[in-house]
Amino acid sequence: MSTVTATSPAVGSFCIPRSRGRINMPRFTMTVRSSNAVSAGVAPILTKFKHDCATPLPLLRHVADAMAADMRAGLAVDGGSDLKMILSYVDTLPTGNERGLFYALDLGGTNFRVLRVQLGGKEERVIATEFDQVSIPQELMFGTSEELFDFIASGLAKFAEKEGGKFHLPPGRKREIGFTFSFPVRQTSIDSGILIKWTKGFAVSGTAGRDVVACLNEAMDRQGLDMRVSALVNDTVGTLAGARYWDDDVMVAVILGTGTNACYVERMDAIPKLQGHVSPSGRTIVNTEWGAFSNGLPLTVFDKDMDAASINPGEQIFEKTISGMYLGEIVRRVLLKMAAEGALFGESVPEKLSTPFVLRTPDLSAMQQDNSDDLNVVGSILYNIAGVESNLSARKIVLEVCDTIVMRGGRLAGAGIVGILQKMEEDSTGLIFGKRTVVAMDGGLYEHYPQYKRYLKDAVKEILGLEKSKNVVIEHTKDGSGIGASLLAASNSKYEHDF
Repeated sequence: MSTVTATSPAVGSFCIPRSRGRINMPRFTMTVRSSNAVSAGVAPILTKFKHDCATPLPLLRHVADAMAADMRAGLAVDGGSDLKMILSYVDTLPTGNERGLFYALDLGGTNFRVLRVQLGGKEERVIATEFDQVSIPQELMFGTSEELFDFIASGLAKFAEKEGGKFHLPPGRKREIGFTFSFPVRQTSIDSGILIKWTKGFAVSGTAGRDVVACLNEAMDRQGLDMRVSALVNDTVGTLAGARYWDDDVMVAVILGTGTNACYVERMDAIPKLQGHVSPSGRTIVNTEWGAFSNGLPLTVFDKDMDAASINPGEQIFEKTISGMYLGEIVRRVLLKMAAEGALFGESVPEKLSTPFVLRTPDLSAMQQDNSDDLNVVGSILYNIAGVESNLSARKIVLEVCDTIVMRGGRLAGAGIVGILQKMEEDSTGLIFGKRTVVAMDGGLYEHYPQYKRYLKDAVKEILGLEKSKNVVIEHTKDGSGIGASLLAASNSKYEHDF
C-alpha cells in the first residue's frame, strides 16, 4: 500500500531580532492626528477584527471535536477528510537501548544538515553528536536529480571522512542513515518513498516519480561512500522519535515554526484504510498533515484576502491561521486597512506597508516584548520595517492587533492538540487522560514567542479542565527531528541489535 506525504514548510530559523530596540530612530515631527482622532477612525475596524478572531470556549471545543472527527475520516479511507493521515511506516520507536554509530540527513530547504550520533545504550545514551550544515547552490535547485544528489552525497562523504574520536563503526558494518525529506512524498515503506513534486523553490528534473531513497543510495555509491538509508522520515515524525528516546510518555509531536504539522502514536487496529501492513508492536506513527484542517475556524476578511492571494488558495487554512509564516502578514493587512481608512499613521499611507510579507512574525514577537513607557521598540520596528512614523496611541493599537492574531493562533493550535488527544482517548479510555502524556513541541514560533506559547497552554487547560489537563505535559524539545532521524535509523537497523 502507498500513502501520500505532503510536508509543510520547514521550521526555519524563526528568532526574535534582539537588536531592534537599540536602533537609532530619528526624532519625528509628528504629523499624525491626536490620540483620540486616531482611535475614533480605527475603533470600528479594530472592534470587528477582534470579534471575528474571537476563540471562546465553545468554539475551541468545536475545533477539537472537528479535528478528532477529521482524523477518523482520514484514517478510514485515503481522501476521507482534509487530513491526509499519512502512515509513516515507523513501527519501531527508539527505546534507549540502541548502540552504535548512526547518521542523519535533513533536506527541507536551501540548506541540508548532516549529523552523526554515537549511542551507548540505556546507561550512556547519547555519547557524542556532531553536525554540519551545507548551503545548496541556486543552480542545483534547477539542475538534474543526479547533480543535486551527487552534491548532497559529496557533502555527506566529506562529513563522514572527519569521523573519529568518540565515533566508531563496528567492524563489518555499513554506516546507516536516517533521511528527513520535507517534500511531498508517497511513502511505501520505512526506507522508500516516491517524490510527488518538488516545492519550496526547487525545480529539479528527473526525480518526480522516483524513489528518493534510491536516488540518495545511488549517489552515495557513486561517491564511494559506504552508507545506506535505513529510515525515510518526515520532520514531525523525527521530532516524536527524538523526544520518545528520552521519555516513554511522549505520544504526540507538534511543529510550530514557519509551517506547522503534528503526528502521534496510533494503534494499527484503529486504521481501517491500512491493509496488509503488520507491525510487531501493534502501533505506528501517523502524520496528520494538520495544516490542511479547515473545519469551524474563525476567519476574518484579512485571512480570506491573504488566502486568495497565496500560491495555494483554499488550501492549508489551519496553517495559514496558526503558523509563523502568516501571522505577520495578517497583521500587516489589518494595519494597512487601518492606515488607509482610519488614518492610523496620519494622513498618508506608508508605501512599504503595502508590500506583502514585509512584517514578519519575529517582528510581532519583538514588539510584544516591549515594556517601555513609550513603546520605543514598537516605534523602531514600525519605522525600520514598514517606514511608519507612529505616536503612542498608534503603537498601542498595533500591539492590540498583534495580540489578537497571536491569541487566536495559539488558542487554535491548543484546540488542535486537544483534538488529537481526544481521538486517542476515545479509542483507549485512560490511555491519555488517565496517566502522564507528553506532547513534544518543536519550532521557532513556539520557542521564541512567549505569548503564543502561553495562549496555547492556557487553551489546552481551558478545554480539558483542571483535572484532565494535569496529566498532559507540553514540553519543548529543541531540534528533536535531527537526532530523531538518526535514532530511527538505529531502531530500524538491518543489523542484529546487540542490545
